[in-house]
Amino acid sequence: MKQINLITSFLLCFCFSVAFAQKNKKMDIIAYYTGDSQLIDKYEVEKLNQIIFSFCHLKDGKLSVDSTKDSLTIKHLVSLKAKNPQLKIIVSLGGWGGCEPCSQVFSTAEGRLKFAKSVKEVSDYFKVDGLDLDWEYPSIEGLPGHLYQPADKPNFTELIKILRSTLGKKYELSFAAGGFQKCLDESIDWKAVAPFVNRINIMSYDLVNGYSKVTGHHTPLYSTNPKEESTDRAVEFLLKAGVPAEKLVIGGAFYTRQWKNVENINNGLYQAGEHFQGVDYKNYATTYTEANGWKYFYDEKAQAPYWYNASTKTFATSDDLKSIKAKAEYAKAKKLGGIMFWELTLDSFRDGMVNEIYKVKTEK
Repeated sequence: MKQINLITSFLLCFCFSVAFAQKNKKMDIIAYYTGDSQLIDKYEVEKLNQIIFSFCHLKDGKLSVDSTKDSLTIKHLVSLKAKNPQLKIIVSLGGWGGCEPCSQVFSTAEGRLKFAKSVKEVSDYFKVDGLDLDWEYPSIEGLPGHLYQPADKPNFTELIKILRSTLGKKYELSFAAGGFQKCLDESIDWKAVAPFVNRINIMSYDLVNGYSKVTGHHTPLYSTNPKEESTDRAVEFLLKAGVPAEKLVIGGAFYTRQWKNVENINNGLYQAGEHFQGVDYKNYATTYTEANGWKYFYDEKAQAPYWYNASTKTFATSDDLKSIKAKAEYAKAKKLGGIMFWELTLDSFRDGMVNEIYKVKTEK
């Protein structure tokens, strides 16, 4: 019986691996979106392949759309597909701080099945194309105070399997994964999970985050030293773990992280400081100006920009047009599944970050 089960499991994994491969297709441009039903119409939706509505949450163990406003937004997003045949609309569960009950709810087979059935019901009702899981994070600490436990790792695998078997081949299934080493090492059983998902959205941003007491690149393409987290480091780790390149999607940041009380050493990079609220990409041009005291730098090794203001001793790090172009070229060269970003409402309506990615995607 055990041998038969092993053969069955192997065949199931093989079939799903073939069914959900993304081979021989151009890279997808995937937008997380937190806006409403009106704001989306101001953006260049025709340049996107996926819009991930952010976020839905758990209510009584089921996938729940939080409000009438969110329902209207999802319905309007789905309506955009009529004019944009390449577009898929995905709903996302969780987000930072949005998955507090996840560890408990997904700890039993009954809980996982109940959730999977609710995903199917929501997907059928709204006619969306699938689900993105944004549980931050299985097995390791996310938002302080949220339950996490070692069993989350195998439970996450079982959750993915029951979601796929409940949703069938029709629906997209993806998840957001932390791009930092602890998550890569401890959170997910990559080989077990990869056959059942369409893509893995690597959050290769916030690698230096609000808890960091030292400045650094928060979303670099490459590491500048062996200990530094980066997009490439996460990608290479997952490729070596056996995840197919076409299932990997790298992340771009459309916002800065900032630190104050940063001494004017090395233009503020890798210096002690106190984190505070950053700036949206759409406001970079009016914020990070010489008139305001800011100086722009670009780390060619990391392929990452940063800004320093000597007069106010403040430091900022993010993606910009140059670095997002480098990420898009990287995704294209490595034949990855695409590039995603957090998040669309932070971009300018025209000629912004999305447009820069799109230019790389469409150039011969």
